[in-house]
Amino acid sequence: MKEYELKYGCNPNQKPAKIYMENGAELPIEILNGRPGYINLLDAFNSWQLVKELKEATGLPAAASFKHVSPAGAALGLPLSEVERKMYHIAPDAELSPLACAYARARGADRMSSFGDWIALSDVCDVPTAKLIQHEVSDGIIAPGYEPEALAILSGKKKGNYNVVAIDPDYKPNPVEHKQVYGITFEQGRNELTINADTMLNNWVTENKSVTEEQKRDLIIALITLKYTQSNSVCYTAGG
Repeated sequence: MKEYELKYGCNPNQKPAKIYMENGAELPIEILNGRPGYINLLDAFNSWQLVKELKEATGLPAAASFKHVSPAGAALGLPLSEVERKMYHIAPDAELSPLACAYARARGADRMSSFGDWIALSDVCDVPTAKLIQHEVSDGIIAPGYEPEALAILSGKKKGNYNVVAIDPDYKPNPVEHKQVYGITFEQGRNELTINADTMLNNWVTENKSVTEEQKRDLIIALITLKYTQSNSVCYTAGG
């Protein structure tokens, strides 16, 4: 697919609208269900970058819940305690994979802000994760792939109109990006700053320099998440 026609742009009066690659190449995505719009795809591409970086930095499955082109929540796939299951409205006997735990944590960070979210998963969407998403109010999802049963579950949401997008995990964008505002083109290098404990957490400027590995992990989650907010922001992290 070389281009994808959108229903409209940011607003219904903004037509025509489409996405395409400037060099005429194939788009790195496949629309498996639904018809995502302009804002949907902005959420999709920003959230995918976030979870991809979290996975690369920590080695753990990651999920994000995006709303209005910023993360409402992001998390790693760490096991849930009984208390956390209650917090996130998950039945005690519900089957949870690491990826499902990641999404439960991301969605549960701020359920009000996540209402009607766009979801990003770092790994192939499995059935336990799809079953969690099945019962949430959400606009769509992006992931590197979907198990057949998981795809069937997700495709049944919103009377069959739920947006399901698959992205090529090996896609690498051009290092220089462009954006037009008011007919004027802005050009800059992509924000490809690598964030991990080895590069970012060496110089502790506090008197207490005793930091646990779990605290370092949470700091990395915060730094990567803040990279994909739209302005100066505050990020709270705890337990992955």
